Amino acid sequence: MKVSHEVPRCLLTVSPEFNDYDYALPHLFDQDEEYLQYFKDAKAKGRYIIMDNSLHELKDVNDGHGYDHDRLRYWVNELEPNEFIVPDVWMDCHKTVSQAKHWWQFRYPKNTQITAVVQGKDKNDAYLCANLLANLGYKKLCVSYGATWYNDFFPHTNVDMGKALGRIRFVQGLFKLDQLKHIKFHLLGCSIPQEFGWYKDDHIVRRIESIDTSNPIMAALNGIRYSGAGMSFKPNANMNDYYDVDIKNIHYSLVLENIEMFRKINNL
Repeated sequence: MKVSHEVPRCLLTVSPEFNDYDYALPHLFDQDEEYLQYFKDAKAKGRYIIMDNSLHELKDVNDGHGYDHDRLRYWVNELEPNEFIVPDVWMDCHKTVSQAKHWWQFRYPKNTQITAVVQGKDKNDAYLCANLLANLGYKKLCVSYGATWYNDFFPHTNVDMGKALGRIRFVQGLFKLDQLKHIKFHLLGCSIPQEFGWYKDDHIVRRIESIDTSNPIMAALNGIRYSGAGMSFKPNANMNDYYDVDIKNIHYSLVLENIEMFRKINNL
């Protein structure tokens, strides 16, 4: 699995030291010249770039949707990322598939692969969504960490643990579907950092090409040091609140320590 950890602005230029690729949030391109310049430089240096649609960051203020579609089309053609995650709608299978079908029709830069996010109101809805996206022609699918129904799929007294175990059970189910046997996957975020080490089957691990999570960074910003077993809860820190944090307020050695432990506990 290739790993990328989203970081506050002040850590952007050092992030290639610990990130396998760069994960771009397009709404920030229109807000922050420094952020945009970092990704222009990364592109010029040949860094692998996955461009999101900013749903996770904007869904609470944008009625469950991601960034402006016209601006997304502009930036995917301007930046020419290696992968572009087309717009999806939070926990809504049919609207997500409709969006994926809409975005399938456009022409993209030669070296840009479009990927789609699996959404649904429950596990059956999400399995349907994955099949429909594959039918449209998508070769790589993304699975979010935060669906509320994960806790119904794997009940646990610890909500964050239940979300992680629920996603694992869901992903294992995806890999059993014959129609998806050639599909690769990206895992979006995590509730607890040790989740990725629990995908034990080599066949599953090979098909999970990439993951992105700010978890070790957010834990460090909360002053939390990972144990050898990880964490049993999700850090309270949120990138929306810490993006502009001053470098003086970051315990950088703790950031690096958490990142190293993240890789160790997940056998990465």
